[in-house]
Amino acid sequence: MASTMELLALAKNSRQSISLATTEKKNEALCLMADYLIENTDAILQANELDMSASKGILSEVMMDRLALSVQRIEDMAKGIREVALLPDPVGAVMRTVSRPNGLVIEKTSVAMGVIAIIYESRPNVTSDAASLALKAGSACVLRSGKEAHKSSEAIVCALRKGLKAAGLDENCIVLIEDTTRQSANEIMAAAGIVDLLIPRGGAGLIRSCVDNSAVPVLETGTGICHIYVDKDADFDMALDIIENAKASRPSVCNSAEVCLVNKEIANDFLPLLHERLVTKRENPIELRLCEASQKIIEGTAAGEKDFDTEFLDYILAVKVVSDVRDAVAHIALHSTGHSDVIVTANGETAQIFLSRVDSAAVYHNASSRFTDGGQFGLGCEMGISTQKLHARGPLGLEELCTYKYIIRGNGQIR
Repeated sequence: MASTMELLALAKNSRQSISLATTEKKNEALCLMADYLIENTDAILQANELDMSASKGILSEVMMDRLALSVQRIEDMAKGIREVALLPDPVGAVMRTVSRPNGLVIEKTSVAMGVIAIIYESRPNVTSDAASLALKAGSACVLRSGKEAHKSSEAIVCALRKGLKAAGLDENCIVLIEDTTRQSANEIMAAAGIVDLLIPRGGAGLIRSCVDNSAVPVLETGTGICHIYVDKDADFDMALDIIENAKASRPSVCNSAEVCLVNKEIANDFLPLLHERLVTKRENPIELRLCEASQKIIEGTAAGEKDFDTEFLDYILAVKVVSDVRDAVAHIALHSTGHSDVIVTANGETAQIFLSRVDSAAVYHNASSRFTDGGQFGLGCEMGISTQKLHARGPLGLEELCTYKYIIRGNGQIR
């Protein structure tokens, strides 16, 4: 087994292969990576079955869904890679040009980051998403999968590296760390000068550990305590559709809704409909964690002290009755993780109050929070969702994976 430091060195040494590659060469490599992913479907599914078997009885049902691969999911991964190939190349793009009175021409130019490392947990599709984005952005990619998904990730990386080799690029532009213990994560976090950027994707504990302990610059992806506020002027059918989609379509992801806030003027009419839609009529009913006011209207579990500060990632929704939009905004300010928050209302003025005052990476009017996704935002796929405010915020696409430098052109000027 290669050591973590040996693999990091291989990735660093491969940087020139990818950073000097033309747009056409990178796109060729991406298309071949997608082809080899499909060609190796059987091997990837066999590896995934080993991961699934090892995780039975350990991971929850929704976390097992995150881990599971299928023919369709592998096809979607390949589709995501091909979509990245179709995107404009950010490397070398001139972001701004300034001509100074002394004749100097200053160009702010997008350049590759170098080596990007991603530490992630039990979602094997992150493997292909992260690798394709890093490569198109001109950087080598170091992948450190969680142990639950390691065999799946290993099979995926094997296929992707075949695509790189077929395109004539260094296979080590993509490396998968073989050690899945905490030690390897610590070594990556300490690899300043080798790794240029670290992106953690996973639970709050993983993200906090990286932010607190890394000597490598960290681009923080956040947990998602996403809110949906149903205003007194909301269309009830629209609100129910949005809430069910945001909560139940895939509860294990960070853009799923965790809290529903309901205006007190409609609570008596709306909450019974919410209970019927999410509990009575569903094959997999949603557990409602209710505030005192909502408990007087519908049945459910009394909300505990931490229920409005919990990313459930499960079929659970916290429900609270609020006075108005300003009360909803105040609640979100106290409890949101700054990921994605939604208002459902037909009142444009009320919507504007919410949109302007909620300080999250994505703020929606009359749409599900499930759209906070690189693919849905036209970015191909994503490296994660950033909830920080420096450098990048929201879905992390190609532009966010580049840095920039200033290129200054003169004709002998001195100062």
